Amino acid sequence: MRVRTLMIVLASTLLVAVAPPVQAGSPRSLAKATFAGGCFWCMETAFEGVPGVVSVTSGYAGGREENPTYEQVSSSSTGHAESVQVLYDPARIDYTRLLHIFWRNIDPTSAKGQFCDRGGQYRSVIFHHDATQKRLAEESKQDLERSKRLGRQPIVTEIVPFTAFYPAEEYHQDFYRKDPVRYRSYREGCGRDRRLRELWGEEAGH
Repeated sequence: MRVRTLMIVLASTLLVAVAPPVQAGSPRSLAKATFAGGCFWCMETAFEGVPGVVSVTSGYAGGREENPTYEQVSSSSTGHAESVQVLYDPARIDYTRLLHIFWRNIDPTSAKGQFCDRGGQYRSVIFHHDATQKRLAEESKQDLERSKRLGRQPIVTEIVPFTAFYPAEEYHQDFYRKDPVRYRSYREGCGRDRRLRELWGEEAGH
């Protein structure tokens, strides 16, 4: 009995010893961040290509309806906001940096939408996934308020717990690649870049 027990212990120890370490970028080491900042086509491009960001998905968050359609969300009846979910590698980019990118791609002083898009489905929101994200989001908002960077206007961006994220229809994903002419026309016509430059100067997103 002792021999068998010793063999099991030795075998378990060997398995632990030879188990490969978790590599940076492996599924177990990745994290999620979820943001709403108006049109999700434009918020996708804010994070796409950033070193450490693995993927960006357009979708809906913050509402009541399960698996909503674009038409439902656009009607303002679901409570959802157009959002993006960012899958990232914390070993290469931290959440604080993602927050920095988020703020500089929105108008935090606009309460009922973003740029030319009006309505609750276009509100700006940080959906925190855990206590650390909540703390960092609140600190970044407080820092922005104290800096008076945006004048005396209040920062109205919501910071709320993440509950669920529903990916948008496939035709919305990577829209800037699928239809670059329409994307650029919409972005310029909506005045997004003009307003971002007014707010953030050279730090404005694109």
